Amino acid sequence: MPGKYYEELEVGQHIQHATGRTITEMDNVLFCALTMNTQPLHLDEEYASHTAFGKRLVNGVFTLGLAVGLTVSELTEGTVLANLGYDRVVHPNPVFHGDTLYVESEVLEKRESRTHPECGIVRLKHTGRKPDGTVVIEFERTAMFYKKAESREKRIGN
Repeated sequence: MPGKYYEELEVGQHIQHATGRTITEMDNVLFCALTMNTQPLHLDEEYASHTAFGKRLVNGVFTLGLAVGLTVSELTEGTVLANLGYDRVVHPNPVFHGDTLYVESEVLEKRESRTHPECGIVRLKHTGRKPDGTVVIEFERTAMFYKKAESREKRIGN
């Protein structure tokens, strides 16, 4: 399914993304290794067993990246010029190896781009949940979405 163009997004619209992903131990350990994050809370089961969580946590930056990735096919695939920023990232509950993440997106606001007439700026809120509904990540993202080709052509005079 292709991403959505600027005109296809409306303030208040909710998109329940169909694809979920179960997070494995390998995902977490490899991500920590690639990003040189040596935090024992993510890597050392013995250390983590003595924390309030009782076991290793999945790296929160991995959770953020996965949550964004789960939105791509139904929201931004081929329809954005750029992500402009991420705001208000919160992790209200932990993510552990074996947890599955599902994401819902909400369109918070949109406006025409002042610098790219072929685009519009859209602010989104993404919420990541476990299958039981537990929220594990919430964040806002601002992206520059392309307008539909026919709209772009009209706007720039082709």
